[in-house]
Amino acid sequence: MDHAAVLALFDRQMRLDAPPDGPGVRVERTGGVVRQVGADGDWNGVVWSGLDKDTADAAIAEQVRYFGALGREFEWKLYAHDGPADLAARLLAAGFTPEPDETLMIARISDLPTGTSTGTALPEGVRLEPVTGAAGADLVMDVHDQAFGTSSSRLRQQVLGQLTKNPDTVSVVVAMAGEVPVCAARMELHPGTDFAGLWGGGTVPAWRGRGVYRALVGHRASIAATHGYRFLQVDASSQSRPILERLGFAALSTTTPYVYRTPQA
Repeated sequence: MDHAAVLALFDRQMRLDAPPDGPGVRVERTGGVVRQVGADGDWNGVVWSGLDKDTADAAIAEQVRYFGALGREFEWKLYAHDGPADLAARLLAAGFTPEPDETLMIARISDLPTGTSTGTALPEGVRLEPVTGAAGADLVMDVHDQAFGTSSSRLRQQVLGQLTKNPDTVSVVVAMAGEVPVCAARMELHPGTDFAGLWGGGTVPAWRGRGVYRALVGHRASIAATHGYRFLQVDASSQSRPILERLGFAALSTTTPYVYRTPQA
């Protein structure tokens, strides 16, 4: 895989020409940035910027004004290869707060183990169940809360919205050990692009290290392959990065969410 070429393709298809990530949201291109705008419970933020040292501060100030007028908290999704070189410092100076870095990892699907092939088989007694409605979403949120220790209320709203309004563009699965959910993940399909995105993969602490997360990656890779996608993309945490590297994913950049919290009136 030509890393530079794939990164350029990702930037063009998934950032510069970004598709909306859910129903009821829109993508706007203005002032050297591409931003997504939605309701209060949706993800709002900047997904791409083409700035330099002469245009960056004005573009940042404009996004603060724009989302502030809407009363929206928003995120500037900064990648390590974005310019200008001091864009992170400029965001900090403007009042943004950085969250933990993630690694942009991409794999060519044809290079990955899929289905239940060697290295992606489920542990004995564990089965995968597709999520299609509210009951399944509750199981996913239970896993998310245990795996990440954060509130999943906004994520639940997002998942249910996708399953209800755009079911052909999302695949959500939960791994069950008997009647207990132990791992869950989703995949977002982006028609017209070469990329399917893996999101929300989490395993409850007692089940880590048993291959369940690997199996969910293989399961989703199989689905993406049947839909004709060429690449899988993940914003990987420090926990998932080693697993993904062993499966064949390459680290192409890092991404840091810079969050601006609009002061409440």
